[in-house]
Amino acid sequence: MKKNSKGKIIILSGPSGSGKTTIHNNILSSRRLKGKIVRSVSATTRNRRSSEKDGREYFFLSPKMFAYKKRAGHFLEWARVFGCYYGTPAKHVKDLLASGKSVLLCIDVQGAKKVMKKRPRAKTVFVRPPSLAELEQRLFKRGTESAKDFRIRLKTARQEMRQAKNYDCIVVNDNLKQACREVEDFIARQIDSLV
Repeated sequence: MKKNSKGKIIILSGPSGSGKTTIHNNILSSRRLKGKIVRSVSATTRNRRSSEKDGREYFFLSPKMFAYKKRAGHFLEWARVFGCYYGTPAKHVKDLLASGKSVLLCIDVQGAKKVMKKRPRAKTVFVRPPSLAELEQRLFKRGTESAKDFRIRLKTARQEMRQAKNYDCIVVNDNLKQACREVEDFIARQIDSLV
């Protein structure tokens, strides 16, 4: 890669329970893409889980601080998702791209739409479950949502799946290993096409 080349934004998106976060983590640990693609750490107002570390999984912000950063234009995109705010820090992404790294954004459909508008050259991957029934089973097995949140996630997933046609690549996650390989192949082609 030339020293002055710029990286690309790759968006990985899909409904809650589609497996996008698992695929995202697999892509980032791929030997094939090592040193070529990095993750963007998002900011959120949601509570930190016991296994999470600030600055590693997310930048955990108070609602007040998030609102300040939002007003000040610190985010490439932001969205309210299931009662919490999430945002992609713009400067962090800009610095990574300028260094020649491609940046993998694992974001919801709302956020992806905003980034596509601001960065129309971003490449996009939509991860979908094999069916809504399968998605329902996955969310149920997770057991992390209340009955009300579970219904909201299913309703949101139906709406989000209608947006798949707006993405460059659609991957059906019915076999995790195969889905990871398809996403990795797509990303490798995008990075290899850097001019």
